[in-house]
Amino acid sequence: MDFAASTVVVLGSINMDLVTTTARRPAPGETVLGSGFATVPGGKGANQAIAAARSGAQVRFLGAVGDDAFGTTLRSTLAEAGVDTALLRTVDGPSGVATIVVDGTGENSIIVVAGANGRVTDLTEDELAAIAAADILLCQLEIPLDTVAAATRHARASGTIVAINPSPVQPLSDALWADIDLAIVNSLESARYSAELNRVRHVVRTLGRDGAAYRSSDGSEFTVAGGRVGVVDTTGAGDAFTGALVATWATGPHAAVTWANAAGALATTRLGASSSIPDRARIERALAAD
Repeated sequence: MDFAASTVVVLGSINMDLVTTTARRPAPGETVLGSGFATVPGGKGANQAIAAARSGAQVRFLGAVGDDAFGTTLRSTLAEAGVDTALLRTVDGPSGVATIVVDGTGENSIIVVAGANGRVTDLTEDELAAIAAADILLCQLEIPLDTVAAATRHARASGTIVAINPSPVQPLSDALWADIDLAIVNSLESARYSAELNRVRHVVRTLGRDGAAYRSSDGSEFTVAGGRVGVVDTTGAGDAFTGALVATWATGPHAAVTWANAAGALATTRLGASSSIPDRARIERALAAD
C-alpha cells in the first residue's frame, strides 16, 4: 500500500505483561498447571504506538514508566520499534503491569495494575505542543480520564484528528465524545457505547474472526472479511488493528480498515502483545496472498 506517513501521537498506558499459558483458565478457587510463562512489554497505548510505527507512521508516545527494571525495558522496547520516547516520563515507583492467562484456544483473561500509568494526571507544555503538531492523536482509557479529556480538547482546538479506543469501558463525558473523530471498538464496546457512537463521525468495529465493519455519520458503511489464520494468542490483536488503522487513515477508510484487518489477524498467530505485532512488510505479504 502506498501512503504518506502520518504523524501520530499516542497518549496512553505502557505495561509489562506477565503472560501464563495453560490448557484452560482456572475456575474460582481452582489451581491448574501452566505450560509456559513470559514477560512481554505491553499496555494498550504502547502496543498501539508500536503497531502504528511498524505500519510506517511517525509516532511519539506520551505516558509514564516507573523507575524499576520494567521501566527501563519498556522504554527501550518502544525506542527499538521506532517510537519517539523523548517525552515518555519516568516516575518514582513501579511501572504498570498486566497479568494475562492464555488458554489452549488462544483466548485470554487479563488483570491490569496501573502503576506509573495512574500518575499521568496532567499534560506538560511540550506534550501539548506535540499533540498540536500531530496529524492524529490516539488515546485509550488506561490512564486518568481527565488527562485524556484534556488531550482530546487540545487536539480538537488544534485541528488534530482525534482517534480513541474506548477501553476499558467506562462512562465518558459528552464533551469528550464531542471531540472524537474516529472510534475503534470491539463488539462489547460497541454495545456498551451504542448511543454515544451515533455521535461519532467515523466508527470502526472489530469483529474477531469475522473481520471489521465501518460506518460514518453520513451513512457510508462496509465490512472487510476476516482472514483465516492459525490463532495462537488473541492478546494485543485489537491494539495491532488500532495502531495500523490510524497509521494508514489518510489513505481513506476502506484501505485503512483492510490494512488494519490484516495486521490484527497476523497478531493472533504469535504469543504476546507487542511481540506479536506485524511490520509493514509482513502485512503487505499477507494482503498480496489474499
